[in-house]
Parts: sequence; structure tokens; C-alpha cells
Amino acid sequence: MKFYDKFHPDGYYHLFNHAVGFDNLFRSHDNYLFFLARYEKYIYPVAKTFVYCLMPNHFHFLIQIRNEESIRQLAKVDQSVEFDFHRFMMQYLSNFLNSYAKAFNKQHKRKGALFIDFTKRIEIKNETYFNRIIHYIHLNPVHHGFVASVNDWKYSSYHSIIDPQGALKLEREAILEWFGGIAAFVEFHQTALLLEATYEIEC
Repeated sequence: MKFYDKFHPDGYYHLFNHAVGFDNLFRSHDNYLFFLARYEKYIYPVAKTFVYCLMPNHFHFLIQIRNEESIRQLAKVDQSVEFDFHRFMMQYLSNFLNSYAKAFNKQHKRKGALFIDFTKRIEIKNETYFNRIIHYIHLNPVHHGFVASVNDWKYSSYHSIIDPQGALKLEREAILEWFGGIAAFVEFHQTALLLEATYEIEC
């Protein structure tokens, strides 16, 4: 099924989801911050986060699932026991989104589903796509016409990678090492990558 790859230990994934209908996921600055706090509570134990971007009606994350030993320890499952890693990860993801949705609905006196069913995920299996996804996620606000420059959107990991003062625990050093430093990281985001295939995601 397109955009529904299974989770595996150590795997890299692009996660994205959208609000139902024409609703928004975030109506205030505090909503963005609360979402990141919920994300860190539920997802940090099971995955490393490299980059992200929160848009008014959808979100993107680039993550790496933690290793098998870490996941089994968290699940309290012995190495000798067969274990469904994908199901375990999906439960943590569901708990995260449900936690945010319940708080959001209560705050805004809203009822019903907030997110589209089944968060989409694409496993990243090569360096080229890894680069494209980083560019795509950070440039998403530009692509959708919210800002003219990646520098102008504050609800992404772009600024947190340049300056370690951020609202979320990121694999900042790994990203900077990947690009060869801050200057190369910034320059990369000024390039116009060929993103036609990536933008088929439509989110």
C-alpha cells in the first residue's frame, strides 16, 4: 500500500499526517508547542528525530526507529520472544496523536476525529532520498506559499539545527555531520532540488 511502509528497528522513515477535512491541527502558538511536547513524551522513547515541520493543517517528521534491544526493553519483551515491532510502534504513534487530539478538542470545544486515519510513512532506503526529504520537509512552508524563505517559518527544525535552542530533542550533531557543518547545511537549503517525485506526497 502506498505510503504505509512497516516499521522496523533502526529503519529511517518520513512520517506525515493531515487534519480531517478543512480543519487545522494548530490554532495558536501554544498548540504547536504542546504538540511537540506530546511528541517528545510518546515518540522520543521509540525513535530518534532528525528533522520536522509543523504546518497549520499537517505535519512532517524524519525519524529513525531505535534499535531492537531498546525497543524490547521498553516493551519488556525478552529477546527469545517473537515481537511485532510495527504494531508496537503504531500503538505509540496512536497514543501520541490521540493525546494531542483529546486536549485540542477540549480546548476548542470540538468533537470528532482530528487526524486522518493511519499516519503515512515512507521508509528511506538511500542517501539521495534522505537528502530530498530533509529539503522537502524544511521547504514545505515555502512550497505551500506560507513564507518566501525557509528562514521565515518558525515551526520547523531548521532553526533548531542551526541554533541548539529548540523545543524538541533532535539528532542535531548527526545532521550537521551529515552535511559537513552549519554553513553547508544552510547552503543546501538554498538549492533548488528536483523534487517532483517527492511532492507527489501532496501534504
